[in-house]
Amino acid sequence: MGKRIVLTGGGTAGHVMPIIALLDELRKEGFELHFVGTEDGIEHSLMSRYDDVSYHAVSSGKFRRGLSFGNIKHNFVDVFNVLKGIKQAKRLIAEIKPDVVFSKGGYVSVPVVMAAKNKAHIVIHECDYTPGLANKIASRYADDICVSFEDTLDCFKGKGVYTGTPIRRELLSGDRSAGLEFLDFDGKKPILLIMGGSLGAKAINDAVTGAMDELVSRFDIVHICGKGKRKDALESIAGYRQIEFIADELKDVFACTDVMLTRAGANAVFEILSLAIPAILVPLPKEVSRGDQLKNAAYFARKGYSVEVEQRELDSKRLVDELTKLYDNRKKYIAAMTKADGADAVDRVMDVILKKKG
Repeated sequence: MGKRIVLTGGGTAGHVMPIIALLDELRKEGFELHFVGTEDGIEHSLMSRYDDVSYHAVSSGKFRRGLSFGNIKHNFVDVFNVLKGIKQAKRLIAEIKPDVVFSKGGYVSVPVVMAAKNKAHIVIHECDYTPGLANKIASRYADDICVSFEDTLDCFKGKGVYTGTPIRRELLSGDRSAGLEFLDFDGKKPILLIMGGSLGAKAINDAVTGAMDELVSRFDIVHICGKGKRKDALESIAGYRQIEFIADELKDVFACTDVMLTRAGANAVFEILSLAIPAILVPLPKEVSRGDQLKNAAYFARKGYSVEVEQRELDSKRLVDELTKLYDNRKKYIAAMTKADGADAVDRVMDVILKKKG
């Protein structure tokens, strides 16, 4: 009988991409692949591209911060959704009988990890500098906890393993010429890649729009703006490309990118580090998050890998000034990133997954 693994995580692309980065190695090890997510989450659309991964949907709930009536009501309802999800996950675990459960976090992962307790080797991965609520809960049930920052080991004493964040290896093999052809750029100007995360980022998009004339005079721009965030009024601007989401061509776009402007989600910052692309990081503010991106961005700024600009300080003038300085000093940032720990996080995480396998 072959080995089976249940993969889980979702809510954003950042909870799924590190799992995708592991798929080839899991196949080589002979694992039968299963993924548990929500019916309508981004994880479903991303995993649907892989015919050899069996997808299973369960109910889940999301804890909402703040004490508004709406949040309290939704949190109350979602308690029952989580309980339903645990029941569904228990049934799946009993049917699949996995050897390993690997969780990338996100609210959908909690019922799966809880259901797998004492039924499989449970490994969770925490990308961020500080653990999210889902992984805090899941950590009680986990056997091993992979972390991306060495400092994060203190949060999971006795269970933590420093691995880094798995990055899809194909991202490192992009072709600059193919990227320029895809974007229809001639390569005469430096290329600025703007990313707001899989769900988009209005503050970044608005600052870019306000600075458009100055930016396109200095850069050719590719703007991954997020689903439904395209602006028709910008379509005719020479040297500017709006794309809602990039999949297969992303490696080639990275290969021709000179500087970036992006959020500071863990998956994004570790991709930037692996590719040694100088970037301005605009973390989600504390008011709309648990502050994880602020800590990710602060860490990367301290290391000299990137520049941090908080969202409340971001306007069109600041954006142009910071991008100009970043490009002029790009060699300094590239040098710092190339000195970082170059070990392959995919191999490190696979070592943890396989640790208890005979």
